[in-house]
Amino acid sequence: MKKKFLVVMLGLILILSGCTDEKPEDNSSNKTTVYTTVYPLQYFTERIGGEAIEVETIYPPGSDEHTFEPSQKDMMKLADSDLFIFIGLGLEGFVEKAKETLKNEKVKMVAAGENIEFVHSDENHDPAHEEEEHADEAEHEEEHAADEHGAESEDGHEHEGESEEGHDHNHGDIDPHVWLDPLYSKELAESIKDALVEQMPEQKEQFEQNYLELAQELDQLHNDFEQTVQNAEHKEFIVSHAAYGYWEERYGLDQISVSGLNSSSEPTQKELQKIIAEAKEHDLKYVFFEQNVSSRLTEILQKEIGAEPLMLHNLSVLTEENITENQTYFTLMEDNLASLKKALIE
Repeated sequence: MKKKFLVVMLGLILILSGCTDEKPEDNSSNKTTVYTTVYPLQYFTERIGGEAIEVETIYPPGSDEHTFEPSQKDMMKLADSDLFIFIGLGLEGFVEKAKETLKNEKVKMVAAGENIEFVHSDENHDPAHEEEEHADEAEHEEEHAADEHGAESEDGHEHEGESEEGHDHNHGDIDPHVWLDPLYSKELAESIKDALVEQMPEQKEQFEQNYLELAQELDQLHNDFEQTVQNAEHKEFIVSHAAYGYWEERYGLDQISVSGLNSSSEPTQKELQKIIAEAKEHDLKYVFFEQNVSSRLTEILQKEIGAEPLMLHNLSVLTEENITENQTYFTLMEDNLASLKKALIE
């Protein structure tokens, strides 16, 4: 009798455990799974999608967005997801290969940056900044153009430039660091919203509302940038790589970068000396380093001109510290503004 009772109880336990195992699968299947590349895409997707989605970036903390290559495990995650949102514009070198690999999978690929309507369609930066001060550096384009994202063979770099332009005012095709411009970020967010609505039309009203709230915050950030630049005593700043061209175009700042659009594209010794000379000419007191760019040449420049180091966060990826401190797109951009204020008044 006791043995029979134990058999019955064991059967009930197995049945009940089977039922409980099914519940998490049912709940998770209700959410759309999204993977992104750069952090701002992850953040904007989280803000717009809310509880209806699960989203994460495929970039590890502190990685370089220009050189990252996905592992087999990463590709398996993408294959099992519903949406893969990336910038495009030549930023993510692995995407074309990923498209071919994933063409038979359910995942939808969304190139959010390629829907942006740029202010200057022919010239990526404000013509007012197209100075002649570095006209003699045109030869550098030939030396390094092939390094720009593997595809943008005509691109110049900061202080390399087209023969009539300086400070990397023409990047050949398009500067991909669009998320650093608050107004272009609104367009990124709108592309994300549209993709989510297409995926989950029943959530359209909520997604629209979430997008509008995010857009208002981006408008305010834009206003904060304008105010910061209006109060600046000078417009030049030195940074480790040329990710900030849209601040030139939108706000009239003037970045002097050590590396080009691709952080691995470093200047020659001759060009570095020209950068040092320009920094001394403007009597710049600070040099900006970035959270995921290790630049020995930037350190050399800093010591050569006797400048203090400051941090600019390019927001492409978070660091482990950023994650621990619950930093967001807006807190990091506010930190950037604080650093700019300090650098531009001295």
